Amino acid sequence: IVILIVAGFLFFSIRAWYNKTFMEKEMLQKIITRLQAESRIAEVVVTDTRFNPLINKHLTTIKFLEYDADGKPLEPRYFTFSNNIIQFQSLVVRFDNQFIMTADALRGKSVYLFWKAFVLDGPATEEYVITPVNQIPQGYKIDGLANKFEEKIWSEFWNQALRKDKAVTKGVKNAQIEAPGTKFLPGFLYTLKIEHDGGIRIDASPIPQVLKGERIL
Repeated sequence: IVILIVAGFLFFSIRAWYNKTFMEKEMLQKIITRLQAESRIAEVVVTDTRFNPLINKHLTTIKFLEYDADGKPLEPRYFTFSNNIIQFQSLVVRFDNQFIMTADALRGKSVYLFWKAFVLDGPATEEYVITPVNQIPQGYKIDGLANKFEEKIWSEFWNQALRKDKAVTKGVKNAQIEAPGTKFLPGFLYTLKIEHDGGIRIDASPIPQVLKGERIL
């Protein structure tokens, strides 16, 4: 009887230890996954390149396709520049890691908006406005809703990201202007992603061979 009691105690102790270790490992993996997670927020392709003899420069036209907060594509925009090194001026607010790790409903990943697309060239800098200052970005606008609460939220976002003293509210790790960019070439798909605990980056990959030379509607 004593042996059975001891054996039972050891069995349940080892089982409890195993379950605790397994659960802790699983939780740690979820935390790591959340911290490393990312979301696609836009895609870019070069749709045209041509030489303009009037300004003696090669022009590059890109198609900018942004995705809304639910991952649905918005109306595409086309920008033409006299240079193919193009940047996207963005506002990004990062939250403390504790919110990312717990998948907080409102602060579970960085919040962003695209402000401008531009080519930096001193006095000859070229730019297109994507989201006017203090307006609600197209990708976050709630259809059919127009009220002071929504306007207040985005007004605070603009103030948070642009304030000169860099002071941040509780729970916000960082709020700043970013300008990720790269050289845009024909034949490549450029994907802009937001890292849930970080900023925006651009990944490039060749357009699949089957799509080259095709106009996809």
